[in-house]
Amino acid sequence: MTTHHFTRQEPSRWRGALHRRTAPAAVGTAMVLLLAACGGDGGGGGGGESDAEFNEGETTVVNPSDETGGTLRYAISADFDSPDPGNTYYAFSWNFSRYYARTLLTYTQAPGEQGIEIQPDLAEDMPEANEDSTEWTVRIKQGLRYEDGSEITAQDIKYAIARSNFGDQALPNGPKYFQDLLADSEDYEGPYGEGEDPLAGFGGIETPDDHTLVFHLNKSFSEFPYVLIQPQTAPVPPDADRGEQYQSDVVSSGPYKFDGEYRPGVSLNLERNEEWDASTDPTRRALPDRIEVQLGVDQNEIDQRLVNGELDVDLGGTGVGPAMKGTLITDEGQRHNVDNPQTSTLRYLNVNTVIEPLDDLACRQAVMYAADRDALQRAWGGDTGGDIATQIMPGSLPGADPSIDLYPSEDNNGDLDMAREKLEECGEPDGFSTSIGARADRPADVSTAEAVQQALARVGIETEIKQYPSDTYTNTQAGSPAFVHENDLGLTVYGWAPDWASGYGFMSKILDGDAIQDAGNSNISELDDEQINEWFDEVVSVDDADERASIYTQIDQRAMEQAAILPAVFERTVLYRPANLTNVYYHAGYSMYDYMALGTTED
Repeated sequence: MTTHHFTRQEPSRWRGALHRRTAPAAVGTAMVLLLAACGGDGGGGGGGESDAEFNEGETTVVNPSDETGGTLRYAISADFDSPDPGNTYYAFSWNFSRYYARTLLTYTQAPGEQGIEIQPDLAEDMPEANEDSTEWTVRIKQGLRYEDGSEITAQDIKYAIARSNFGDQALPNGPKYFQDLLADSEDYEGPYGEGEDPLAGFGGIETPDDHTLVFHLNKSFSEFPYVLIQPQTAPVPPDADRGEQYQSDVVSSGPYKFDGEYRPGVSLNLERNEEWDASTDPTRRALPDRIEVQLGVDQNEIDQRLVNGELDVDLGGTGVGPAMKGTLITDEGQRHNVDNPQTSTLRYLNVNTVIEPLDDLACRQAVMYAADRDALQRAWGGDTGGDIATQIMPGSLPGADPSIDLYPSEDNNGDLDMAREKLEECGEPDGFSTSIGARADRPADVSTAEAVQQALARVGIETEIKQYPSDTYTNTQAGSPAFVHENDLGLTVYGWAPDWASGYGFMSKILDGDAIQDAGNSNISELDDEQINEWFDEVVSVDDADERASIYTQIDQRAMEQAAILPAVFERTVLYRPANLTNVYYHAGYSMYDYMALGTTED
């Protein structure tokens, strides 16, 4: 998931929900955990001076409280890629959309290892698989309703998946796992065609009744339950759908609904949805009466307003900007309100494998050798901003191998002699020129581009930094191969967190050649390596978790050999939590605070 967010340390953290046949989960586990942390006393806590300690929110609930009411105030320096649950790929959007969009499955609501486990949301129980994991049956709860009181049906979920994945008019943002996995759907033209039945020809999902979905896959896929946590499984009533314009007023299935229309670049406000039934929803506490989001606010202003108590949460979830980061870490008066968790987010640069002369492996390897990893870490705030990365998979994922370091250098400053040798090998002894794409409203992205620009100039590789807005970056600019080629974006600054907690959930969309798309593309390096593609095809049918992890190690190694990604850091974020914010903790599934748990002691 692109970070944003998005945005995830031991392998045991990732075991939830991948059992053959029925995979039952303790539906209520998260609520029990959170209430236990709260003492279950029905109120109080969180106001005034906090008793919390530095980084306490990484592993525990800070300011636990059952207190309801008040307005929770968010702001972000950019905008949603879309608040439509079926048309988003930013981790913060996946996290935030849970206020108004319920999904088939969801992460448990708990800090630490429990947060990665998954449990039913709209579903009654965990999915049931057949013997070879090619068919998965999900039954949804009865009595679920939209904000207008109408019933949520299995057909609405099938429709939601169709609009996000199929046809020429399919929504552009977000992953296309369902498109890749569902059988009997190759000729389906999507729900926006001319026929009377928008689901005619969509055989990949069967709905034998209003409360049952049967997913027919074209291959064994042992990790399929993780696909069902994605917001694309949030139901959409077909009569309300307006394609990409549906984002203006999404029909709620969760505890909050839109208060007025979403105003791009300006605001999105939520109020309570009276049709939401808390008894059917074990993970959403819905403490505030109202949610307000201000869009397009300067990052420095956001940081100052958080510290001043004028905001509660930075929606982007990537932490305070460079100007505030050092101040908060060293200020003993504020340090107790700060968390500095290690995330499963990789910050990196795509090295395009198609644009000349980077289509030559040796030229890409020259970039890898010339990079100054120490400067890249400084661009992300030094030790508090992240740990230097030499491989692709974060250490928290099964199969991650920190010993992968194919382009070593003394003091992490780059091996310029090897870089020049590789330039000779690719026929560019004097260097070459290309461009670096970066998100203009993300200071660390720009600093990363500048660090790479300076490092590459030492061996004659000249670069121009081109900046774009983050709300369109992953779809219109970096995520559009045509735009990348037209603007000579040989390098693009990016970030990635797992779509789910495995090597497949982390790497497939950024490394598999089959994942390359015309828009909303996340394999921005356009790596199309036959061996890597074959491993991705093979691993999904492997039942043994250790064997899958071994294949993921090989994919990581091979991708680094192909020099398609220049890792910068495994991110650490500096998150600020005002004293009035309750039930605050870092959620490993979203690589940021768990927005659905939050409350406020402010009126």
